[in-house]
Amino acid sequence: MISSPLHVRHLELGARMAPFAGWNMPIQYCGIVAEHKAVRESGGIFDISHMGEFEVVGAEAVTWLNGLLTNDLNSLSDGEGQYTLMLNPSGGVIDDLIAYRISSDRFFLVVNAAKIEEDRDWLESHLVSGIGFVDRSMDFGAVAVQGPAVTAAWNRMELDRPLPKRNGISEYEDGVVVCRTGYTGEDGFELFAPVDAIGPWFDRFVDEGVSPAGLGARDTLRLEKCYPLNGSDLDAEHTPLEAGLGSFVKLDKDTDFVGRDVIVSQKKEGLKQHLAAIAMTGKAPPIRHGYEVRDPDGKIVLGKLCSGSLSPSLGRGIGLAYLDAEDCRPGTRVSVTVRERAFPAEIVKKPFI
Repeated sequence: MISSPLHVRHLELGARMAPFAGWNMPIQYCGIVAEHKAVRESGGIFDISHMGEFEVVGAEAVTWLNGLLTNDLNSLSDGEGQYTLMLNPSGGVIDDLIAYRISSDRFFLVVNAAKIEEDRDWLESHLVSGIGFVDRSMDFGAVAVQGPAVTAAWNRMELDRPLPKRNGISEYEDGVVVCRTGYTGEDGFELFAPVDAIGPWFDRFVDEGVSPAGLGARDTLRLEKCYPLNGSDLDAEHTPLEAGLGSFVKLDKDTDFVGRDVIVSQKKEGLKQHLAAIAMTGKAPPIRHGYEVRDPDGKIVLGKLCSGSLSPSLGRGIGLAYLDAEDCRPGTRVSVTVRERAFPAEIVKKPFI
């Protein structure tokens, strides 16, 4: 198991550690609810050193990447990034990622921790002459700093480094890369630094009052906003359209991409399934991944939760599940089975908050 370059700091702060994607990562410090609320109300800092970073270079990098990703990199200017997906030939999701254009012939990709090896193998298997690809995942330590107060915290540090605009990227001579995206629904940024330099950055943010937060709060924050989790809500069997991510699939771009034919067929024929948002409507035990979604009487199985948790902001259970199209309309009554007992729930409009 791999330890983060911030591992000692996590232990000093009393973090509860657990395995995640082959890494030993902090799940929580003072508690998931408190950390969740800190991000929503002020600011939190997450260790994301487990995430993957790839660099792609070459005069034809845009064309090559556009043939493997669903969004259109031609829409980006230097210093801009976009959310996109990499598909298999059946239209299923290999990974969802952020692609940043540093220059016309150089791109920085941030990929999911559990998918680094698979993504690298997939991209390398499609390499063509003139394209350079480097897996830089072990070069960086990284933190995500999220919340309404984190921009002010950055400015107080007097770094003489203005934050990039939303979905932007800035690169500095000391090897630090700052990206302005996020996975919580709040304003914020990600800072990638050489492994031996990430610790002091973490300390500076904590000294500015940014609360350490673990993967538990990261999960509840993203779920409230219906941001999908790869390996749970996104998988090789479901397409981006079924996951509700059609706006990140550009069928009219100049380059065909892997899986496009399946997406075109789905768009023409209509979807049989959708990733639906489900909220508990009464008092119920916590809901989790894998729990069955049934009809209101609890007799007919409609699907299973891909994600499920208690929403600290709403005070009730929320989850995501692939359901047949006719069962996905907001307001539709369903139930979730917990320990063989059906608890009332309903389909709601995304996002939860």
